[in-house]
Amino acid sequence: MKKDYVDTGGQAPPYLLYLDHDHADIVLAIRGFNLARESDYAVLLDNKLGKRKFDGGFVHNGLLNAAECVLNAECDVLKELVEKYPKYTLTFTGHSLGSGVAALLTMVAVQNLDRLGNIPRTRVRCYAIAPARCVSLNLAVRYADVINSIVLQDDFLPRTATPLEDIFKSLFCLPCLLCLRCMRDTCTSEEKMLKDPRRLYAPGRLYHIVERKPFRCGRFPPVVRTAVPVDGRFEHIVLSCNATSDHAIIWIEREAETALELMREKDHTLEIPTKQRMERQKSLAKEHSDEYKAALRRAVTLSVPHAFSPSQYGTFDERNDNEDSQQSDFEDRIIGQ
Repeated sequence: MKKDYVDTGGQAPPYLLYLDHDHADIVLAIRGFNLARESDYAVLLDNKLGKRKFDGGFVHNGLLNAAECVLNAECDVLKELVEKYPKYTLTFTGHSLGSGVAALLTMVAVQNLDRLGNIPRTRVRCYAIAPARCVSLNLAVRYADVINSIVLQDDFLPRTATPLEDIFKSLFCLPCLLCLRCMRDTCTSEEKMLKDPRRLYAPGRLYHIVERKPFRCGRFPPVVRTAVPVDGRFEHIVLSCNATSDHAIIWIEREAETALELMREKDHTLEIPTKQRMERQKSLAKEHSDEYKAALRRAVTLSVPHAFSPSQYGTFDERNDNEDSQQSDFEDRIIGQ
C-alpha cells in the first residue's frame, strides 16, 4: 500500500506499507525530504526550541505531528497485520526527513501499544537512515532499545544542533553555516550542552559507518561502530568536503552493503560452528542490553534533565512532585552503584 502527498494532505511525507515475508517483517517506509515540495518544508520548519514536550522530554513539533498523522491513518491496518502475522516484527524506517518521522512514529507507537493490539515493545523497531536531530537526550537514550540510526562518516545532519529551519532557510550558504556552527560548538562545553533539556539529538542507538581515515586520502573498507548519544561522538560538525554527500542515501546504501559483505566474509572465513554462532548472537544481544543500561546510568550521572529508567512497557508518565521525589531517590541509588 502506497500513500502519496495527495493521500497525506501534505501533513506527512509519502510512505509505503508492505510485507517482507522473507524476513518476517511488516515495514512502513517513509520518504526523505523533497526539495520541490512546499509541504515538506512546512513539516520541517514547524518547530522552535522547546516548543513540543513528549514523554518527559522535547521533540521536533512538525515531525511529531507528521508521525501522529501516519499512525492515525494506518493504526487499524497495522493492528490487523500484527494480529494476522503474530511472528512478524513491525518496522518503521525512513531517510532524512522520513527518518525523523519514522523515529517519532516508533516512539508514539510504543506509547500507544493498545492501538496495535497490545503487542510487546520488542516487536517494534525503527531504522532511521541519516536522521535529523529530533529528540532530547533523555528520550534518545531511553528509546535506544527500539530505534537504530545509521550515519555515514561525516554526514552533517545528525551532527548539527542548528534548528532545521535555519539550515534550509540558509540552504545556499550551508557551508558557511556549518563552519560557524563548528566554531560555536568547539567553544561550548559538553556540560553546558548536556544541561540544556531542549537541545535535540539523533535518536536511539547509532551505527556509524566509517570509510575514511583522518589525514589519509582515498576510501578504505568500511567498518561499523556503535554509539549512544551520551558518548558525544556526533556533537561536533566535521568540516569535510563529504559532509553533504555522505547524507545521500545512494552512498549510504552502497557503503552499508559493502560493510555487511565484509562482515559476512569474515564470518565465513572463521567458519564459526552453529552452536558457537548462537552463543555469540546471545552475547551480542546481552552486550546491546548492557550498553543501553550503561547509557541510562551515564545519563543520570551526567545530570541529564529527566534522565531516568522508564517502564519496560513504555507507558505515559504523568509526573507530580511526589513522583519527582521518588525519581530523585532512584537516581541517588543509581549513582551510588
